[in-house]
Amino acid sequence: MSRDEQLKARWELVVAKLSAQFSDGDTLDLDAIIYLIGVQELGQLHRTFKKDQKLDLMHIAICKLLAPYGYYELDFVDDDGWPHYTPLETLPHLKAGEQSILMKEAIVNYFLETEYIQ
Repeated sequence: MSRDEQLKARWELVVAKLSAQFSDGDTLDLDAIIYLIGVQELGQLHRTFKKDQKLDLMHIAICKLLAPYGYYELDFVDDDGWPHYTPLETLPHLKAGEQSILMKEAIVNYFLETEYIQ
């Protein structure tokens, strides 16, 4: 199986598992999955968030997902439990499709690392 085919199969597995677990079978999109990762990383699973906090959660997730690629590193966790990241390298200018592939790859790697998928 080629790298692209493997990524596609693993991405579909992540989407299917998360959709079944969190959306009553409706298919989650990339942004929804990023949001769920942010909630997971914050560790405050049973609370509601305001709109600006939801954006912050997505930012946490993106930083966490791109840290293994050398773009961010965890700087500190504040008194409220929110992680703060420092940018290490400027993100490359990618076309929309390339951005999507990078994020899907990072998400698949995240869920492989956490052993949510095999």
